[in-house]
Amino acid sequence: MANTATLEIDGQRHEFPLVKGTENEVAIDIKSLRSVTNGVTTIDPGYKNTGACESAITFLDGEKGILRYRGYSIEELAEKADFLEVAYALIFGELPTKEELDKFHTDIKSKSVIDEDLKKILESFPRSAHPMGVLSSLTSALTAFNPSSVDVSSPEAMYNAIVKLLGKLPILVAWTMRRHMGLPLEYGDSSLGYIENLLKMMFQKPNEEYVQNPILVNALDKLLILHADHEQNCSTSTVRIVGSSHAGLFASISAGISALWGPLHGGANQAVLEMLEAIKEDGGDTKKYMAKAKDKADPFRLMGFGHRVYKNFDPRAKIIKVAADEVLGDLGIDDPILDIAKGLEQEALNDSYFVDRKLYPNVDFYSGIIYRGMGIPTNMFTVMFALGRLPGWIAQWREMRLRKEPIGRPRQLYVGETQRPFKDLVNR
Repeated sequence: MANTATLEIDGQRHEFPLVKGTENEVAIDIKSLRSVTNGVTTIDPGYKNTGACESAITFLDGEKGILRYRGYSIEELAEKADFLEVAYALIFGELPTKEELDKFHTDIKSKSVIDEDLKKILESFPRSAHPMGVLSSLTSALTAFNPSSVDVSSPEAMYNAIVKLLGKLPILVAWTMRRHMGLPLEYGDSSLGYIENLLKMMFQKPNEEYVQNPILVNALDKLLILHADHEQNCSTSTVRIVGSSHAGLFASISAGISALWGPLHGGANQAVLEMLEAIKEDGGDTKKYMAKAKDKADPFRLMGFGHRVYKNFDPRAKIIKVAADEVLGDLGIDDPILDIAKGLEQEALNDSYFVDRKLYPNVDFYSGIIYRGMGIPTNMFTVMFALGRLPGWIAQWREMRLRKEPIGRPRQLYVGETQRPFKDLVNR
């Protein structure tokens, strides 16, 4: 393969170097494009063909259905590691030793206390406020209680900021849900594991002892691992571009949470349940809605099937489908919404229209089913996604700052009015 790519504009030929990644991906380095062509830029809506950075964190091959964190396959991580091990690997580059993992968890627990004044901010929101808006605001508010910026040249300062955020965000997630449900706020139990403590903080009733369910612990652990990073998606790119201005870690993560909120991104699992609710209200006929999904003239969209990146089966969906079956089987839930979901799943997996187009259930479909089965309110689904994505956001922010990447500043192609004279108000 040649080492350069040639671009010809108005008879002038310009060569640009080709850059090859460790997985043999090839990119054209066009950072000199404007200077050597007198201002020519590229147009790439949605940045679908544009690499904004080099990254050593996550490898994704949508055509082959491959997802790896730091070189480790998502299948092995989900089977053999827990969420904190994966978080450590994403952020620091290697799976931790037992001593490193124990210290990591101990340090996170030591930071798992929130200033009481933050409760006042939480209580100022109406209970009807969407939990994602509340979580984004509370995460941003952490900056006020931790005003000093992170010294990125100090490994100790960077580490302390990381464990502080990993310690505090689960509390904010639990408090956001409990506020929405009208329950007293809980701090949980520092003697528990990370996932066990999160579940207790979320579901502890004030008048009874909380009993851990290992199947729920395992399912949530896997869900958070599967959501921990996904390359340069909308929210991750947001964290990096906000951080490129040298905004702090809390502010950058808050921006990522807001980006994740959208129904085309993290809100997709909430959209799945809203679709299932609508099908139930219309009589629950899954065959009718599968026919609507196949009718190009029908505006109905089947949520939770297919994926923008994965052109085959979402590898995360294969893993979490097993956990979804275990959760529903263990809890023995009688829920017409979940019955509709299982009906849609079976029809899609056996209908040639969907099979030929590789429109399989994705991770959002199964995560929504699990969260509903666990008793998590629908509008909290994206909040759970945010908690899972936290290690990836931190890893991406840290990588961007350590590499001293320049401030993000995309170009545009102006298509507005050319220069024209100003008209006085009386003449308009």
